[in-house]
Amino acid sequence: MISGGGTGGHIYPAIAIANAWMEKHPGSEILFVGAEGKMEMEKVPQAGYKIKGLKIAGLQRKLTLANLAFPFKVLASLQKAKKLVKDFNPDAVIGVGGYASGPVLYAAQGKGIPTLIQEQNSYAGLTNKILAKKANTICVAYPEMDKFFPSGKITYTGNPVRKDILSLEGKKDKGLENFGLEKGKPVILVLGGSLGARTINQSVLGALQQFDELGYQVLWQSGKFYFEEMSKAVEGSKFKNVKVLAFLKEMDLAYAAADIVISRAGALSVSELSLVGKPVIFVPSPNVAEDHQTKNAMAYVSQKAALMLADNVAVERLGETVANLIADKAEMALLGQNIKRLAKPEATNTIVEEIEQLIK
Repeated sequence: MISGGGTGGHIYPAIAIANAWMEKHPGSEILFVGAEGKMEMEKVPQAGYKIKGLKIAGLQRKLTLANLAFPFKVLASLQKAKKLVKDFNPDAVIGVGGYASGPVLYAAQGKGIPTLIQEQNSYAGLTNKILAKKANTICVAYPEMDKFFPSGKITYTGNPVRKDILSLEGKKDKGLENFGLEKGKPVILVLGGSLGARTINQSVLGALQQFDELGYQVLWQSGKFYFEEMSKAVEGSKFKNVKVLAFLKEMDLAYAAADIVISRAGALSVSELSLVGKPVIFVPSPNVAEDHQTKNAMAYVSQKAALMLADNVAVERLGETVANLIADKAEMALLGQNIKRLAKPEATNTIVEEIEQLIK
C-alpha cells in the first residue's frame, strides 16, 4: 500500500516506486490511498493503479472555518484508513508525504504492519516527523537528516524519478526538433511546476526582450493557471524564439534540448535536475511549509552545484543572471558537473530493496 500525494513532488516518486516494484515483482498487488479532490486521484489511475480517497485536508496556519472541520475529517479519515488497511492487508505500507499518508501509516503501525517513509525534502514535513517514531525504515534524499529522524532508521537513497530522465544521451537534436527550436542558439528551459509559478512567469516575461536581443530561445512551461495569460503576452509581442506550453509531457526531450534551466526547488525538480546535469537557476517558492524549497536549493548552492535567486528579487534580476551565466562557459560547465555529482540514479531501486527487506 502506498499513501500520500497532494503535489507532483509526492505523487511522481510514489508512482516511480510502484513501477519499479512491479517490474521486479509482477505478481504483486498495489493499492494507493490519497486525499479526495487532490491530483493523485487523477494521476495514479492514469499510471494504471487503483486508488482510494480519504476526506482529509491540512490544518490552515490561520484561523479559518475550514479548521473547525479539521478534527472531524481526521477522525473520519482514521476510521476509513483502518478499514482499508484491514481489508487490503498489505505486507508493507509506504508513506510518501502529503495529507493521506498520516492516517494510513498510523493505522498500519497500529496493526504492526511494516512501514517505510520516503522523505523528499531537506527539511522534513511534520507528518513524517510524527510517523518516524514507529516507522521501520526512513528513506531520505539529503544527508544529515538525523536532526529530524532516528539515525538508525535512515537510509540515504535520493529521490525516485521518472525512468526516461535517466537516459538523455543523444537526445538533444530530437529535443530541438520536437519543440521547433533551432540548433546553435542557447535554449533556456523554464519550469514552474504543473500548476505554474507566478514569480517565475513574471520574471521571464520581463526578461524576454533581453533574451530576444541576445539570440536566446525560451522553452517555457507556464503551468495551466498562467498559460492563457502568458500565451497572449507572447503573441502580442514580436518575439519569435519563445515556445509557451501549459505542461511538458516529453520532459526527457525538454531537458535534453536545454542549455540552462530556471526552476522552482521542489524536491522532485531538484532530484531530476541533478540527473540531468545542466546549469540551474533555482527560484524557490516562499509559499511552502517551513520554507523547505529555499533549504532544498541552498543544499545545492552550498556545493557550487546551482545558482539561486530569492523569489522577491527574481523579477528584477533574472534576465541579468541568465545573461551572465550563458556568457560564462566555465561557470556553466562547473555547475553542470557539480549538480551531476549529487545525483542518485539508483534511488528507486534502492527503495525497492528496502521494502523487500521489510517484507522478508
